[in-house]
Amino acid sequence: MVRIIDFCFWGLKAVIAALLAGMVVLVFGNVVLRYAFNTGITYSEELSRLFFVWLTFLGAVVAIREHGHLGVDSLLRRLPPGGEKIAVLAGQALMLWAIWLMISGSWTQTLINLHVSAPATGISMGVFYGAGLAFGIPAVLLVLSDMIGVLTGRIDVTTAEFVKDSEDELALDHQPTAPLTAPSIKQ
Repeated sequence: MVRIIDFCFWGLKAVIAALLAGMVVLVFGNVVLRYAFNTGITYSEELSRLFFVWLTFLGAVVAIREHGHLGVDSLLRRLPPGGEKIAVLAGQALMLWAIWLMISGSWTQTLINLHVSAPATGISMGVFYGAGLAFGIPAVLLVLSDMIGVLTGRIDVTTAEFVKDSEDELALDHQPTAPLTAPSIKQ
């Protein structure tokens, strides 16, 4: 099961990369066409905006799974283990509530705009608002999984890292560490 989930998230990262590449091609191609040939791609701005919204929401799902969102846990680390567990569960409950608001609003906007077409591409605006649903549903499942892990003891809140304290720390986590060696001194 873990392999299937890992494969799905690998596919999600591939989709995000494809959306980013599509944005680059559309925007750069439009700039070149405008300045070099005095023409352009009429739907470039609209599609690149749609791609940006989708890659942002899909990237947020990946960040939730990898606990890559920035946060401050200094108060959490000062609490006793029982209080720390309660605080983590309360924070996750608030996350569920915020995600529910996102799902509810996205669902409403998707239904309202389902029959509205974008001006340049003719794509339903429901696709634009559906990005919130594509974020919300997996996000609820991931947060619930973390909550169940905390409640069952599978996740130890004293050692688990639910957020990153800074962007620098996040960047360091993804860099391979080289062994430290003492410099040699020539005489």
